[in-house]
Amino acid sequence: MKSVIIFYSYSGNTRSVAKFLQEALSAKGEAGLIELQCLDENGSFFNQCRRAFKKVRGKIGEAQYDLSGYDLICIGTPVWAFGPAPALNAYLDRCFGVEGKEALLFSTYGSGTGNKGCLDYMQELLAKKGISSFRRFSVQGLKAKDRNSVLAQINKALPLSPNG
Repeated sequence: MKSVIIFYSYSGNTRSVAKFLQEALSAKGEAGLIELQCLDENGSFFNQCRRAFKKVRGKIGEAQYDLSGYDLICIGTPVWAFGPAPALNAYLDRCFGVEGKEALLFSTYGSGTGNKGCLDYMQELLAKKGISSFRRFSVQGLKAKDRNSVLAQINKALPLSPNG
């Protein structure tokens, strides 16, 4: 199985979860990691959350948008103001080659308020692009660096297919 993990991380929590996910998926085959870089952050977390609430698309650096070469598409974001980070919104608009693929969506969150809405929004956008099935998991930010806790959440979401 060839997997890719695409994520945005502001504080490092989502990055930590993405690396644990890469570790878990590497046992099943190739697992690449793509970290999105937001080029128009202004440093104020409050302003970033306001942009996320308005579903703003951030300006992101170069990224791989053609995902046709992967069996499993994993996408992760912190939950900001009930939604994904602006950098991830921009990526979701531009990615392609996902028709008929499986997706694993993940998030890191603070209070948990808005977590379901964030994952639902990502799933809705990707379903319109033709993703065939979805699995999801979330990790509370304070536990994002706890390997055992994160792997427990990942293991609940895997395997994704009967052949996986």
